[in-house]
Amino acid sequence: LFVSMAYGIMMENAGFKWYYSLLVSLTVYTGAYQFVLVTLLSSGASILTMALTAFLMNSRQSFYALTFVDEFNHMGKRKLYMIHTMTDETYAVNCTLESLPPEERRETMFYLAVLSHIYWTAASALGGMLGQIIPFDLTGIDFCMTALFVTIFVDQWEKTRKHMPALAGLSVAIVALAVFGA
Repeated sequence: LFVSMAYGIMMENAGFKWYYSLLVSLTVYTGAYQFVLVTLLSSGASILTMALTAFLMNSRQSFYALTFVDEFNHMGKRKLYMIHTMTDETYAVNCTLESLPPEERRETMFYLAVLSHIYWTAASALGGMLGQIIPFDLTGIDFCMTALFVTIFVDQWEKTRKHMPALAGLSVAIVALAVFGA
């Protein structure tokens, strides 16, 4: 809730009304990119730049969805919605549902996706509204996405015995930082 409210506040601070936050959250629905989108929209970036950035930043979610392709195939009309709403947060929680019976797991995954989408969308609109009413100093607010990723990383690290994927991700991030800079 607080991360999506921060997004709405940033959109408002960049000159976009609360309903833009609502519209973007309903359609784009990918927190990390939505934060970058604020900067892209504010700077007048081209549609091509926005689309390419969205594709590159969110390609990880396609791999998340591949993890659950069998589950999603059993969900009928819900399949496309499940793919659309596969975020870092829903992926992390879905990974913890392995002990549930298949039908209960699929129902839980669906309601988790719906509630997460509703919470994110409503809170981003609320953040936009609060941004209109209450003046905010936004220094450091963009750190909330970093904090969210660190929290998910630590949670997944504690729940698994195999840490090679996490270590590979950290290594790639460090190399990218060294090559491209902050």
